[in-house]
Amino acid sequence: MGVMPIVWIGVLVVTAILEGVTAQLVSIWFVAGALAAAVTSFFVPSFTVQLFVFIGVSLVLLAATRPFVHKLKASVKFVPTNADRYIGKTAVVLEDIDDVKGLGQVKVGGSVWSAKAVPGISIPKGSEVTVKEITGVKLIVEPKA
Repeated sequence: MGVMPIVWIGVLVVTAILEGVTAQLVSIWFVAGALAAAVTSFFVPSFTVQLFVFIGVSLVLLAATRPFVHKLKASVKFVPTNADRYIGKTAVVLEDIDDVKGLGQVKVGGSVWSAKAVPGISIPKGSEVTVKEITGVKLIVEPKA
């Protein structure tokens, strides 16, 4: 047995681990391609042939499953969270909002949140703002009109 089956099994393991730590289908096609290349390496010693098998199987499986994956993604519905209730609400600035320094806090609905202003705006403490959106754990706000 040559070294190439071991190399391809190594590629299989690495891509399988990568697939396991991601929440989306990222490298499953490469796992199958590496398996096919490993099997091929037992019968064909040419690295070029093995590489073409790896790429070919990976691309064919990617093309074959792409419509299914898009259909699956489209069927996943957005589930609003309780935090969405703050969008459109008025908040009071507790700490000056300065996007350059990455500072800012607001209070809305009895909860204190980190905040960012819409780009290019600094908002002083005590101002009223409107919550435009939520990005991660920060409210994106703009001065109340």
